[in-house]
Amino acid sequence: MLSGSILGGIEAKGKGKDRDEHTKEAAAHCLWALLHERPSLASPTDQATIRLSEIQTHTKAMKFIPILGQTLNALLETALSPHLSLQRMSLRVLSVMINVYAADAFVPSVLPGVVSSMSKICLDKTRQKGWVNGEVVAASLDVLRIVILKSISDERCIAEGAVRSMVNLEDLQDLAGTGEERKPPDPPPFCTARTATWLRASSAQLHIALNSLSVLTNHPTPAASNALSTFAFQILQETSLTLPQSQPLLLSWLLSLSNSTFSGVSELARNNLFDLFASPSLTTQTLLETLLQISQDSLAALPRSIAAQSDARVEHIAGQIEAVCNLATLSEDNPKAPLASIRQGVSILLGPSGGIEKWGWALLSVLELSTPSVAVNHPSIGQLFLEGSEEDADSTTFPDVELKNVASRSAQERLAQMFWSLGRTCGDNGLYAVDWFFDVGRNLHSGLSPPALWCAARLLEGMGNIQLFYQAHVHLATPSPSQRFLTYCRGLSKNISEWWDEEAENRETEPKESSSADDHSLRTEVKKGLSSIRLSSRLPEPLVDIGTRPSIQPALRKSLALHLLAISGNILQARFTPMFIYILYPILHSIVSPIPHLSLTGLSTLNSIANATSYASPANLLLSNFDYALDSVSRRLSRRWLDMDAPKVLAVLVRLVGSEVVQKAGDVVEECFDRLDEYHGYSVIVEGLVEVLGEVLKVIELDEPRSTDQGGQVKRAESHTLSSLRPFLHWVSHRHDPVEDTTDYGPAPHRPWGEPAKKEDEAARGPSDMEKEPDFTPSQALTQQMVSRSIYFLTHQSPVIRARILNLLASASAVLPESALLPSIHKAWPFILNRFDDAEQYIVSAAAGLVENLAIHVGSFMTRRVWGDIWPRFMRMLAKLDEADSRNALARRGSGAVGTASAYTHSHRLYRSILRTMEAAVKGVDIEDSTIWQVTLACRRFLHREAHEELQALARLLYQALAGVNEDAVWVALMSTLGKLDGEGSYLRESRWDIENNVMAILGTSW
Repeated sequence: MLSGSILGGIEAKGKGKDRDEHTKEAAAHCLWALLHERPSLASPTDQATIRLSEIQTHTKAMKFIPILGQTLNALLETALSPHLSLQRMSLRVLSVMINVYAADAFVPSVLPGVVSSMSKICLDKTRQKGWVNGEVVAASLDVLRIVILKSISDERCIAEGAVRSMVNLEDLQDLAGTGEERKPPDPPPFCTARTATWLRASSAQLHIALNSLSVLTNHPTPAASNALSTFAFQILQETSLTLPQSQPLLLSWLLSLSNSTFSGVSELARNNLFDLFASPSLTTQTLLETLLQISQDSLAALPRSIAAQSDARVEHIAGQIEAVCNLATLSEDNPKAPLASIRQGVSILLGPSGGIEKWGWALLSVLELSTPSVAVNHPSIGQLFLEGSEEDADSTTFPDVELKNVASRSAQERLAQMFWSLGRTCGDNGLYAVDWFFDVGRNLHSGLSPPALWCAARLLEGMGNIQLFYQAHVHLATPSPSQRFLTYCRGLSKNISEWWDEEAENRETEPKESSSADDHSLRTEVKKGLSSIRLSSRLPEPLVDIGTRPSIQPALRKSLALHLLAISGNILQARFTPMFIYILYPILHSIVSPIPHLSLTGLSTLNSIANATSYASPANLLLSNFDYALDSVSRRLSRRWLDMDAPKVLAVLVRLVGSEVVQKAGDVVEECFDRLDEYHGYSVIVEGLVEVLGEVLKVIELDEPRSTDQGGQVKRAESHTLSSLRPFLHWVSHRHDPVEDTTDYGPAPHRPWGEPAKKEDEAARGPSDMEKEPDFTPSQALTQQMVSRSIYFLTHQSPVIRARILNLLASASAVLPESALLPSIHKAWPFILNRFDDAEQYIVSAAAGLVENLAIHVGSFMTRRVWGDIWPRFMRMLAKLDEADSRNALARRGSGAVGTASAYTHSHRLYRSILRTMEAAVKGVDIEDSTIWQVTLACRRFLHREAHEELQALARLLYQALAGVNEDAVWVALMSTLGKLDGEGSYLRESRWDIENNVMAILGTSW
């Protein structure tokens, strides 16, 4: 009583007489020391047990109830104190007094006050920010749990007749035989009788209070979350009859806590849920129906939350459904047996009787997908990966797909995980939902197609226990799929492979859209008023204006279709091999797409399927099924069926397979030239087929050793600087002296010179080397065929094709020997010369590159042609390039500047080809001095210090080669340019060029 009076401030009346917090805390500690339960020996003769029984008898007496009530009121006030230690101790004393010392008939009287105070403590709205301390929340929930169970539990209310329990037939008979509710006896003073009327009023008020505590599911401390989980579990277990309206709320708490990021919290919540449903009891069936109703209501409420762009609400609802599915799923984390009844109930939601036509349409109407807004270069991402290493191509992952109406990343992942869990729980029973979403996604011209395919893909992922968006796909422990499931995946893959062909047909027959849609999108309009709210969640009307959605999203639709192909491949695994004849072309067609997201998705799909079907790499998969891929491309290059992207698919096929394609290259080349003969008038197709030939030649070039021409090189005597003319004068004075012949010619022949000896010599020598047939490797023979059949396209009307053919011939010159290359080059030489007169600069650059390669690899054949045909054209080109560079924005600025600052311009490439070609031609045969003088003067500009470093290096090599032919001419030209020579050579001086360093590197000791 003394401690209670100090806590309640009975003796402190008047201003300045209130007890301080420390005094109240000391009084609370005193009460705790007096009232808390001591450990006993559980024996009636134990002193602690006897003492506890005496105190309980005393506190439950009618005379002591006012004192107990006053003490409880004082403790409720101090529990609201901001002093943390006083608050904790007050809550501990409250729990002991209500649980141990308060009479059962008295607790309903204090129920409203205790519930109100504990709710205030848990929420503490006086705080401006932050959460209440986790230990304080846990203690408050413990007090709330005790007072609810002691006042409104099923056991106590049944005992006093507030509710009736139906356990057996006798209970039903009693219910039928009782016409009216029996009147309970009058309660003692200060107590409340538990009647049906009181129960209805109290349960309604208590439900409101519990609903206000829902925010505690997001409390950041494990202590508060664990306390909330225990609170919900025990209330559900013991108040199934008295608090039926609160069961969905309490179950939703446990479901939310089972998804907590704290492992201890989630494990405790899952164990509590399993304990509620695993053991058969009277409340199990009721809770099971409530749980399934929560799932159904959550699916119905999800579209409204997405439309309102409430990410927190979306994440909460999706987490609820996921937690329900986890209850029915057997996993390593849950060693207890799965609940088959929950699995059956969830399967109904995705079955024919689950109402998917209602919630499915509503969900698709608010789901709008888009690709991540990342700036990517125009070339295909898949092709960029292919140009890198094989490890880069093998480590690709599927690009993300974003939800426009769901902004946060966590909410998007939770929504995808919800569908995955639904599919995993339902198994084969979810095929109806997958097929329904797939049928909606088949419509090419519907804005609902991408979200429908996304939902189908996530469900199918769960059914196959596959995590597609991980680099190493996760396959969880699962029984082998049924034959029905495997058959469906095969049919799904075959149907998807036909979409690419259907889209091509629709593109040809589709009328052009009018510009009314564009005019509508540009219209500016201001609207005022209230947004309409749906009153019923069961109506399948759309929640957003479908007109604002893009009419079609073909690239995103294809990407999601590729997701389904990859999932089917991971489910079927080795059984997926027969489907390669259908699905290889759509995947390769996606890789060559100019849309980055689709291209990367195609490459990831190919990598995923290769891993699922036990191939070491995508290249091995394509090589093993090369005939399938080539046949699919060939069928799409026929007169009946012409796909403009088929050549690109063939090119990426060759690039993916790599060096192993040499074995199959003959079929590819033959196919290309057959189609070139048929479609030589279609520039797009011809360009693509020539690109395929170029890819084949690149592979052959890597596989074959490079051939360099060493024949035809004229061996010249080295020049020496003489210190005296005596050797020369001695030679002049004796140049006419007879030379003594000391040669040993051997014995004279024993028969006259004649025909028989000549025939014997010819027989001994054998056939002439010129008569032997050259032995070509298969790659060289294939390259010779490509060269001989492609030179006719040097006069094609398309400039791009002419440039590609020139590049093709340049690559072939490094592979073929002279006997295979020169006949075709000789035949095409006039056409090659004409390409230097084309208006397109990139064609001229390609022609110069071809001449450069020919001069390097077949110098003996090209030297005379270079000096007779090419050098005059090079001189004219140098003059034109000087004029063009003066107007080029990339040209180097400054006195005497030469060329451009970038090494990737056409003029730089032309300069490079000219220098390399002339260097190779100088090394070929003896040249006239006048020609050497022209080259020496024309190329001095590239020795300028301000020229590009690459051009300076090539110019030094050229002048060193010229010095090997005529060192005097090179010395005179370079010295005159520097101004070192006077007299007749002074006109060659160029003060604008700083070439001194390069001249020193060229002349060396002659400097």
